[in-house]
Amino acid sequence: MYPRVNIDVKKYEDNVRYMHTLCHDYGMTMMAVTKVFCAAQPLIDVLNRLRVDFIADSRLENLATMKTDCKKVLLRLPSIHEVDRVVTHANLSLNSELKTVEALNKAAKRAGKKHGVILMIDIGDLREGIYYKENVLNAIRDVKALAYIDLVGIGTNLTCFGGIVPTEDTLKKLIDIIDMAKRILKTEFRIVSGGNSSHIHLMLKGKEIPEVNNLRLGEALVLGRETAYGKAIPNMHQDVITLEADLIEIKHKPSFPEGEIGMNAFGQKPMFEDYGLMKRGILAIGKQDVDYHEIIPCDNRIRLVGSSSDHIIVDLTNTGNDYDVGDVLRFKLSYGSLLSVMTSQYVVKHYG
Repeated sequence: MYPRVNIDVKKYEDNVRYMHTLCHDYGMTMMAVTKVFCAAQPLIDVLNRLRVDFIADSRLENLATMKTDCKKVLLRLPSIHEVDRVVTHANLSLNSELKTVEALNKAAKRAGKKHGVILMIDIGDLREGIYYKENVLNAIRDVKALAYIDLVGIGTNLTCFGGIVPTEDTLKKLIDIIDMAKRILKTEFRIVSGGNSSHIHLMLKGKEIPEVNNLRLGEALVLGRETAYGKAIPNMHQDVITLEADLIEIKHKPSFPEGEIGMNAFGQKPMFEDYGLMKRGILAIGKQDVDYHEIIPCDNRIRLVGSSSDHIIVDLTNTGNDYDVGDVLRFKLSYGSLLSVMTSQYVVKHYG
C-alpha cells in the first residue's frame, strides 16, 4: 500500500546507541524525543531496550499510551487545564509560568506524589522560557517553595524558533544564572538541559560546556544530523525513515497552464515558469499529507513541480522511459516532512 514511510528499526537503534554513548562520554544524560514519529511503539521498544535516560514528547496523548518504564518528560509547556493528566503521565515537565507550576503543585498533592519540574530560561531564541534579563532567581525561589514540586533543574531551548545557534557565549547566559542560584539561593540543579540536536555541533568540535548535563534529542536520532548547521553526524544513518509514493498518472503536457490564472484550491494565485512540453507524473500523496517542498527525490533527475490536496506533480522529463504508471518513487525527508507523514493517517507506516 502507498504512500508509505519505511522505518528502519535497526538503523534507528544504531543512531540511538551511538548518540546515547556520545552524550554519556560528555557527562550528559539524553532525553530521546519521540514526537516526530508520534511515539510509535516499535521505536519506543528500541528506547526501552537501550535503557535511555528519559523519553520526552510534546503530546500528553503520546506519553499516556507509550509502553515504557523509562522516565517520561512532557516537553511542551503544560496547559493549566491538563495538570492532573500531566502529573499522571509525566515524571517531569518543562515549565515557565508560575501559575501553571502552582496548579501542578495542587494536582500533585491530589495525586499524593511529587512532580518534577525543569524551569525553562529564554536566552535569546524567543520561544518558551523566562527571559534571562528578568528576575529568574525569584521564579526559582517561588518554585522551590512548593511542597509537591521537585525543581530538578533548569533548561533552555535554541534554534527551534529564532534559529539561534548554541555557542559558548550564548550558553554563558544560562551558566550565569546557574552561578547566581548557587551563590545567592544555595541551589544546585540536578539537571541542566542545555538544548536539543543543535547542541551536537559543539560536541563534534570537541567543546564541552561542563554545566550542561542533559540534551533533548529527536532530529539527530531519526535524521542523523545536528540542527545548528544541518550537517550529517559521522557514524550515524541519515535514512532511518524514507517516503515512498506511487505514480498514478504520466502524461506529456505543457508546463504552463492555459487560460486566465486565478486562485488555486488554497486561495493563492500560483506562479509558473514555461519549460515547454513536459513529461508530468502525478503521485498519490498531497498537501494534506506533506509539503512537497520538504521532500527530496532519491532520483535527482526528478523535479517536484507543485501539489494540491491529494496530488504531487513531478517532472519526469529527464528520466527517459524509466518510469511507468504504478512505479514507486522514493524520497528523503526533512524534519518537517517527517513530522507530517508520520502524523498523516493516510500514509502507511512500514517497519523493517
